[in-house]
Amino acid sequence: MLSSCKKSEPVDLQIITLSPEQIAPQAEAARNSISPVLAEGLKMDLWAVDSLVKDPITIQVYDDGSIYYARSPRRTNSEFDIRGHQSWEIRSIGLQTIEDKRNFLRTELSPERSSENTWLKDLNGDGSHDWRDMTIEGNEIFQIKDTDGDGLADWAQRQVNDFTDEVVDVAGGLLKTEDALYVAAGPDMWRLMDKNGDGIMDDKLSMSYGYGIHIGFGGHGMSGVEMGPDGRIYWGIGDIGFNGKGDDGTEYKYPNRGVIARSNPDGSDFEIFAMGVRNTHEFVFDQFTNLISVDNDGDHAGEKERLVYLTRGSDSGWRINWQFGKYRDPDNNTYKVWMDEKLFLPRWEGQAAYITPPLMNYVSGPTGMVFNPGARLGPRWKDHFFVVEFVGSAASSGIHAFQLQPKGASFELTKTEKIVGSFLPTGIDFGPDGA
Repeated sequence: MLSSCKKSEPVDLQIITLSPEQIAPQAEAARNSISPVLAEGLKMDLWAVDSLVKDPITIQVYDDGSIYYARSPRRTNSEFDIRGHQSWEIRSIGLQTIEDKRNFLRTELSPERSSENTWLKDLNGDGSHDWRDMTIEGNEIFQIKDTDGDGLADWAQRQVNDFTDEVVDVAGGLLKTEDALYVAAGPDMWRLMDKNGDGIMDDKLSMSYGYGIHIGFGGHGMSGVEMGPDGRIYWGIGDIGFNGKGDDGTEYKYPNRGVIARSNPDGSDFEIFAMGVRNTHEFVFDQFTNLISVDNDGDHAGEKERLVYLTRGSDSGWRINWQFGKYRDPDNNTYKVWMDEKLFLPRWEGQAAYITPPLMNYVSGPTGMVFNPGARLGPRWKDHFFVVEFVGSAASSGIHAFQLQPKGASFELTKTEKIVGSFLPTGIDFGPDGA
């Protein structure tokens, strides 16, 4: 465990307020910029304008109706996508720990090699383009509220501005509870607390360390923080991997695959719940506590995203090795384990026995996901899963609703419907009002 507590001292509370007169023109412009297509009976309203919500990565609607969201400028200069650094591929796959990654970055981006790395912005202004420029930008978390009850948010506070180490990823997941804010920002899963009640998180505890071993595809970091039906905190990371220890010293080495982890809210009783996922982004529990997600595909020709049922100890079969590396090596073979062994397909006669296969191949670009166990949204949508399809254009993106029914020890899809179209969402959550 790693913990720290800042001394109590005057701080800038980072509060933004907007008047109705300031909000009105921004709201009108936002409404006029989209023309969503909705399923019968559904209605879409604007709740917050972009001067309060800028580039959200993940959102959560809290019990009081306020919204917490994370944003980070690190994605543009301090957290890399391997597709922009193909010469790093083989060495990146070989990394096994966070310290390996740190040493790799400090070598490749050393001050002595500044002239080779002018693509990296000199954020600290010292005239050198090196790894130290990756320690300037951080991750931010805001709370936004509608204080006057008119249906539009008018208040925001930045509660977190932290996590600037050179190996830090963007904050891809968060969960607000009554006494803490849980933030997934590799290499750590953090529990933050506001000790003096001023709205600024001033105490932090690393519940788990070792996420984000590789430089891989952008957006494959930590995400999907959920409170499970067992009272434990669940979170995930994509195929940039995990190598760390539980609170009892147990080692968990999954550097080349995505995992779903869980622990008690204080970080105790840590374990890896499921493994072998590529990039689930978010996952949800149904009314019977089953863990369901939609995992992104590996971008191979003929492949498709997968609707997955994740059980304790399950291996979904994906490894980062199936993504890149040997396929551009003229001296290597062209055999693709993921494709040639059909690991991406639902159960079939010749299927590998060591994996839990997907339920079916499903929508492209899954990001946000929720399950609706109630009827506040209307009886038509009771016991439905909702998943966001993000494929880069409003014309092809949207939100899908689906239902499952038991089939043996697993499930099968019984219904699927696109309920929002001509819209480019990235996240989704239910509020206390059922919206």
